[in-house]
Amino acid sequence: MNRKFGFLMLSIAMIACQQQKKIDPVENIRLMPYPDTEKGGTEDTYFGTTVADPYRWLEDDLSDKTKAWVKAENEVTQDYLGQIPFRNAIKSRLEKLWNFEKYSAPFTEGEYTYFFKNNGLQNQSVLYRKKGDTGKEEVFLDPNKFSADGTASLADLSFSKDGSLLAYQISEGGSDWRKVVVIKAADKAIVGDTLIDVKFSGLAWRGNEGFYYSAYEKPKSGSALSALTDQHKVFFHKLNTAQSTDTLIFGGVKTPRRYLSAHLTEDERFLIISAANTTSGNELYVKDLNNPTADFITLVDNFDKNHAVLDNDGDRLFIYTELNAPKGKIVSAELSNPKPQGWKDLIPEAEYVLNPALAGGKIFASYLKDATSVVKQFDIKGTLEREVELPGIGTAAGFNAKKGDTELYYTFTSYINPGTIYKYTIASGKSEVYQKSGVQFDPSLYESKQVFYSTKDGTKIPLIITYKKGIKLDGTNPTLLYGYGGFNVSLTPSFSTANIILLEQGGIYAVANLRGGGEYGEAWHLAGTKLKKQNVFDDFIAAAEYLINEKYTSTEKLAIAGGSNGGLLVGAAMTQRPELFKVAFPAVGVLDMLRYHKFTAGAGWAFDYGTADDSKEMFDYLHRYSPYHALKPNTAYPATIVLTADHDDRVVPAHSFKFAARLQAFNSGKNPVLIRIDTNAGHGAGKSTAMQIAEYADKWAFMLQNMGLGYTEL
Repeated sequence: MNRKFGFLMLSIAMIACQQQKKIDPVENIRLMPYPDTEKGGTEDTYFGTTVADPYRWLEDDLSDKTKAWVKAENEVTQDYLGQIPFRNAIKSRLEKLWNFEKYSAPFTEGEYTYFFKNNGLQNQSVLYRKKGDTGKEEVFLDPNKFSADGTASLADLSFSKDGSLLAYQISEGGSDWRKVVVIKAADKAIVGDTLIDVKFSGLAWRGNEGFYYSAYEKPKSGSALSALTDQHKVFFHKLNTAQSTDTLIFGGVKTPRRYLSAHLTEDERFLIISAANTTSGNELYVKDLNNPTADFITLVDNFDKNHAVLDNDGDRLFIYTELNAPKGKIVSAELSNPKPQGWKDLIPEAEYVLNPALAGGKIFASYLKDATSVVKQFDIKGTLEREVELPGIGTAAGFNAKKGDTELYYTFTSYINPGTIYKYTIASGKSEVYQKSGVQFDPSLYESKQVFYSTKDGTKIPLIITYKKGIKLDGTNPTLLYGYGGFNVSLTPSFSTANIILLEQGGIYAVANLRGGGEYGEAWHLAGTKLKKQNVFDDFIAAAEYLINEKYTSTEKLAIAGGSNGGLLVGAAMTQRPELFKVAFPAVGVLDMLRYHKFTAGAGWAFDYGTADDSKEMFDYLHRYSPYHALKPNTAYPATIVLTADHDDRVVPAHSFKFAARLQAFNSGKNPVLIRIDTNAGHGAGKSTAMQIAEYADKWAFMLQNMGLGYTEL
């Protein structure tokens, strides 16, 4: 060997070793004793079966005893995590990866172009504006000033049609209860009083007079974070008047509905009300605001299917519907004959699930082909003009704009392609890059592929597997399997900065498109609901077995994760097959299936789950798989971090509290069982950057530690 060449190679090797420092896991981490969680004698009887609920007292989130338990559990969790030698290194790496400017797609209101920007590590993204495309950027609204610790966030915003007024919603501590503030766009001066007790609401302006919004009455007793919310109401708020004088438009005692939303067509002629009692299926009402004496016209008078008014062209309404179209279609309806019998197909049902939007006087039909995007452009007569040429296989979103716009902005992403913003010229169909992501990630080094595996009953399930090119399929790769499988929600490819940690460590990220979701339409959704919910868990377990059988990973190197309904998924999988997984992350999960409908808006989830009060058959089914009730004494469960937050008023933290308490009591193995409870945080939306980084650092550190793998600093 040439001496100079040999010396050069040695020097390169030494530099590489210096740059990549391996931090080994701790041999035996000291685990503090779990809190001695009191067991009560509470029991319930369902159809002759008595069910014990010893941790019922943890449902009281206002009690000092519950608060003391939360504090004690967090001490155990933080003590354990603090002993992992590479926890801080992962956190530092995440901070470095996160620290780049992030932009939203721009939008125009009045004479200004608005966009969100985060300078890198700001807790909340800031709303900027400039005049036209070339004006000077200025900060318009900075949510980081809503609270000192970044736990208050901008939840939604809506400009009046002329862009002169802005109404925006503030979420405090992640709560779904919102405040609404109105300001003038010109000088940011506040207009009128702040509205309170707004929840699950949009803000629909009518001229500059005021806006429509939705609200519940705050519970008169008990906790506002957990008490049942049932009757939604739509109000009209006239600017510079007291909220107490707001006009009730729909809902309340006369038309009690659990979920109501109001929006206007772009010309502000029609007020549209969507009314529902569960998360699937809705009524539809329309009112002609040009006619002072007009009342609401019923378009749909039942909850059998999903429908939405997209916009209008004069007296003609454009409606998305799943009536006689399980994968969705667009119809037109004349105001003189607005019921389904008079609807005419505009864009018929196609092979793939439809998600439409309107922009520039065109209809953009986004279809899901095996959980990836296909977008087609139609004119308002339903004539196909072109298929939008996308940058690749992934997720495209954002094909909406005003009728007079000639351009729109959409984003494209995948599991290995950071979100890129494209400007699209509607007349020509030309896309051009508007803003690339600044994240430190080279997609060419990674691979993301879709496979189809057979689940328990033979159904083929899509699974997208992402990893660094060149890894060996020898069963040793740390793998995180993620799923959701419910509420007609589709999991589509999306880039995650946090997942870079796993991928650059040679790990695998896998996402299964389970039944119960919306990837293949109504039949796919219904196949994972009520008495068929076990299909979802079987699909997820089969995905894990596929990854193991194909040597992507092994039981000792496999983690599972999911949030909300996905937290239920993880809880069910780990209780049914505890030996299959090494690590589990059930996050903000629905874990007590006998009582979920007794809190906040939980009763609305009955379409997917059914309730224990429905019938003996439904009770038996729920009782059998309910994660809290399915836990068994003297069983070795995976290393687990249950994740929740004290202000989660969608899936109340009591689910996680009770599950964690019983899991700690029953777990007989050596694996740690922890619960990580964020304070001043909710179901997930609006969580500050600092809190997100801290949570991901803890999860990756816990996973790698319990797999015995350690961490290589880059």
